[in-house]
Amino acid sequence: MMLRLSNALMLALLSPGLDAARAAADIILTKEGLSTIVHGIELSREIFSRMANFITYRVAATLQLLLFFFIAIFAFHPDEYYRPSFVDEESEWPHFFHMPVLMLMLITLLNDGTLISIAYDNAKASTHPTKWNLVVLFVSSSILGAVSCGSSLLLLQFLLDSWSENGLFQKLGMPGLYYGQITTAIYLKISVSDFLTLFSARTGTSFFFQIKPANLLIGACVLALSLSSILAIFWPKSSPDGIPTEGLQSELGVFGFVWIFCLIFFVVQDVFKVFAYRFMYRTNFAGINETGAVVLPESAEKLIAEMDAALKQLDDDEAH
Repeated sequence: MMLRLSNALMLALLSPGLDAARAAADIILTKEGLSTIVHGIELSREIFSRMANFITYRVAATLQLLLFFFIAIFAFHPDEYYRPSFVDEESEWPHFFHMPVLMLMLITLLNDGTLISIAYDNAKASTHPTKWNLVVLFVSSSILGAVSCGSSLLLLQFLLDSWSENGLFQKLGMPGLYYGQITTAIYLKISVSDFLTLFSARTGTSFFFQIKPANLLIGACVLALSLSSILAIFWPKSSPDGIPTEGLQSELGVFGFVWIFCLIFFVVQDVFKVFAYRFMYRTNFAGINETGAVVLPESAEKLIAEMDAALKQLDDDEAH
């Protein structure tokens, strides 16, 4: 196959106008030189990078949601947290934490709608041949998902403990929350974290600011985050699926706190991801360094060095 490809490609290069050469070749160059092949390789590696980043994000987002609700249901019992008696008159706190199905559907809908734009995102082509490494992919996804899930559980603890004198909210001078507001605040946290996780996953081994996102992706995320924020603020006071929900329009300080909380842990998440990749490269975890790159023998490297020296000497002689 390689011999046929080489002969056919050479024939196409020497006789680009022959129909027979075009019919026999596996690759037809439409421009002079080999730049089109180089461009094709770069384009294919960019596509591979988008696919790997997309899968990393999907696994991370799924782990975040599944682990958060699994742990929250068994570990958090809202009715056991302290709150004044007038709070119970407004809405009864349930025995375990859960969210309305409608909110979960909105998170999924806005998230999947935004993901369509990732196909047009900017991607960085690898300098080495690439291949699938599912172990490394799952490790990086797990780190992203674990940080996002852990931060959501931590915020839930702060929200449920908002009436306690020793709680973070009271120490910061923020008001205690009704259960409906806690539900909406967690909805906002999960929505924002999901989109921010995408910006971390899309850059692979780099920090989130090192590869500029495409304008289409930025626009889609801004639209989705704006809709999620508007819903969190103006959600009508109701009880879908028997779960109290209430917008944060009367507690905009809490709305801002959730956003700042998400941004802080987004930076933490991205730093953890980059250092995890660096550790895996340093230890060659799961063969992450085995990229299939060509390694020249010592004799070839010596010959190249001698040729470079000879060319440099020739240039110096011509200059004199």
